[in-house]
Amino acid sequence: MDDPDPIPVDEEGLQAADAPPPWGTESRAERLARLGREARDLPGVPGVYLMKDHKGVVLYVGKAKKLPDRVSSYFVPSTDLGPRKSPMLDEVHTFDVLAFETEWEAVLAENRLIKDIHPRYNAMQTDDKTFPYLAITMREDYPRVVITRNPTGADSKTGELAPEMRGAKVFGPFTDAGALREALPQLQKVFKYRTCSLDIKHGDPKNRRFRPCLLAAIGQCTAPCNESISPEAYRRDIDRFVRFIGSKRSAMIRELRAEMEVAAASRDFEQAAAIRDQVRAIERLDRRATVADQWQPEAELEYRDPVKATRSLARTLGLDKPVRCIEGIDIAHLQGGETVGSKVCFVDGRPFKDEYRRFRINSVSNLPGGRANDDYASIREVVSRRYREAGAGEELYPDVVLIDGGLGQLHAALEAFETLDVQPPMVISLAKKEELIYVQERAEPVRLARTNAGLRLCQQVRDEAHRFAQQYHHLLRKKKTLGE
Repeated sequence: MDDPDPIPVDEEGLQAADAPPPWGTESRAERLARLGREARDLPGVPGVYLMKDHKGVVLYVGKAKKLPDRVSSYFVPSTDLGPRKSPMLDEVHTFDVLAFETEWEAVLAENRLIKDIHPRYNAMQTDDKTFPYLAITMREDYPRVVITRNPTGADSKTGELAPEMRGAKVFGPFTDAGALREALPQLQKVFKYRTCSLDIKHGDPKNRRFRPCLLAAIGQCTAPCNESISPEAYRRDIDRFVRFIGSKRSAMIRELRAEMEVAAASRDFEQAAAIRDQVRAIERLDRRATVADQWQPEAELEYRDPVKATRSLARTLGLDKPVRCIEGIDIAHLQGGETVGSKVCFVDGRPFKDEYRRFRINSVSNLPGGRANDDYASIREVVSRRYREAGAGEELYPDVVLIDGGLGQLHAALEAFETLDVQPPMVISLAKKEELIYVQERAEPVRLARTNAGLRLCQQVRDEAHRFAQQYHHLLRKKKTLGE
């Protein structure tokens, strides 16, 4: 017997479902049962699905982490789609799917299809106040990439358009804000755009003194804040990112390889190498972090979903933006001897040891022999020394500063920050035993379930700061004891 013919797909990779019975020849139950069987046979990969009526008109476009699970859920008799989508089940006759390798590709494809087709049951997803957009500020010297729910940038009171939003490229609306926020850092690894709110002017003398944030240290930003990259080179990366948003990954890779060959042929080897690195980065977008990425996977074993943890913590603290960078501070001593401080750093929920710092306390000597037994004064010293440049506007603060301790330790840190001209976005402390989170400008501490992902991330930062401080403290004690 000959092999069966392959399932036909069009140029976009859409797989057509088997020809359905003519409309009206099935009962509603029979039609939904047929659609459910077809859905369960779909490939178990991320993708986009298009619900169609008997005339082939697209009624709804959706995204799925796993196509058979999501699409089949529509046709389970007990399913409740809510008042907005339930009527769609009376009209769905067929569906098509578009399979992808990754969920973030499905997010972008879903957005493009909704924008192009305008399906009837996606009508609510064009509400500016509900769904996020991706904006690229093209008129700045170094365009930034931001997620916004106000794509026009207009002030709600005056209606005046924000200067940076004039001429901006806007993509959206995106129906899944969480997926979009997860996709943006992944794509930043490839195109290395900035996501900060700095107003960067090329040629400004203060740029040379500005210390780039940690995204530059981990290779996710080319640091235009201190002009580590020219406006022309940065613009080329942004242009590639814009093209990538509007095309399939495979098409973009072919385009980049063609550009690389042209650059190599013209002996512009630096440009060819940069494009080569982008191609490789696109191809490994879904690879798990390894030691080669400067992460510490062994420290991630307990916290298997750092993205979930950072999103949970942002909700707890009432932050509008995702928590990308957390720094933890702790003090260690033995009866005032060899007092030290530590600063650890977590980026996207993972420890980043290149930015760990240790401090020997030298401003407090309230015990015989110059020993320091004042945790509050020690915290004030560490905060002042660590964030001096950020307070002078010469670098960015982390999104969250976490102090090991209770309300007293938090107040000590805030007193030090008050002496600086620029204030940090969020300072918290985490007390042991009861595991209460004290937050700046809140009267009552936050009590979370011990299984809360955000709390567990804070505990990991706190414990790591404690471990690092104790390590330095024991090192100094050993040197003093042995006379080294």
